[in-house]
Amino acid sequence: LVFVPTGSAAPDFYGGERPGSNRYANSVVALEAATGRVAWHFQVVHHDLWDYDVAAQPSLITIRREGVDRAAVVAATKMGLLYLLDRATGEPIFPVEERAVPASTVPGERASATQPFPTRPKPLHPLGMTEADLWGATPADLTACRAFYRRMSSSAFFAPPSLEGTIEFPGFGGGINWGGVAWDAGRGLLVVNHMRMPMWVRLTPRTSPTSGNQLGTPYTMSRGAFVGPSGLPCVKPPWGLLTAIDLATGDVRWEHPLGQMPGTESVPGSETWGSLTLGGPMVTAGGLVFIAATGDQHLRAFDVETGKELWKTKLPAGGVATPMTYQVDGRQYVVIAAGGHSRAGTALGDYLMAFALPPADGGTR
Repeated sequence: LVFVPTGSAAPDFYGGERPGSNRYANSVVALEAATGRVAWHFQVVHHDLWDYDVAAQPSLITIRREGVDRAAVVAATKMGLLYLLDRATGEPIFPVEERAVPASTVPGERASATQPFPTRPKPLHPLGMTEADLWGATPADLTACRAFYRRMSSSAFFAPPSLEGTIEFPGFGGGINWGGVAWDAGRGLLVVNHMRMPMWVRLTPRTSPTSGNQLGTPYTMSRGAFVGPSGLPCVKPPWGLLTAIDLATGDVRWEHPLGQMPGTESVPGSETWGSLTLGGPMVTAGGLVFIAATGDQHLRAFDVETGKELWKTKLPAGGVATPMTYQVDGRQYVVIAAGGHSRAGTALGDYLMAFALPPADGGTR
């Protein structure tokens, strides 16, 4: 089988011309490798209106449930929801419930009445936000964030885009984006990097059939990050987290803020705020989690059992990628592509950075 994560049906934020669930969009699709025939598919968002494409690659794992080993697929989503699916059939290993979600107020839109919610693991991201969740780095930030929030029509989870403007939290950047998850088979731990950046989106009635985006629909779209004048998110930190989940139970084993937002180094307590992140984790057999992904451009190592940070080093550009490991002459190395990302605010480059792990025998070579 080939496991394919799929994007949103176009256009992302208005679906009046694509009624129904939009089968195969926002899904994990299992294809027979020999023929290309669809073996099964599982849709994580019906009739997507939020740009909640499945950005992370599916991960193949084997977990033990009720005394039985189950070959599974992990679908990690921008909503911060994790779906564990039987690899052969696509059936959820933990129950998934269809729950009612907000209706659309936009003429011509027919939003799905329900969306699929996994019962375990628990959501890694808050689902929606309220005014009590607003935060500002300064009083001016908080005032601006509050004024903008009050102009929006809704900030509920799965509230569709509106003509007044809607807050998306989780935002269309995630949650969990590219890079996916790491799996420690010996310990039964799934390690996940996820961020919390609220976004906003607004639809505007089209004034010209050939101008603007979302061509062929009655509406153009504008969107952006929900941040204060300082550029920091309008929601309480932490904004980036590294989490380990015990898949025998679906419970969180540990969770810690990941990274630091650039420009906040002199602010007391900012080391606990975490950073917006793009990139995935890797786990070694020796019990180390390596991950870059952060705006502060560091590659870090953590203890997979406890989440304690053990080591970090500054990269010459943003490490918006997933590390890999290899061995030469009995010595283990970790390598990461440090290319940066303009929208992540990191330095750009074209580096491959390799680091040697200490010898297993405790020597110094």
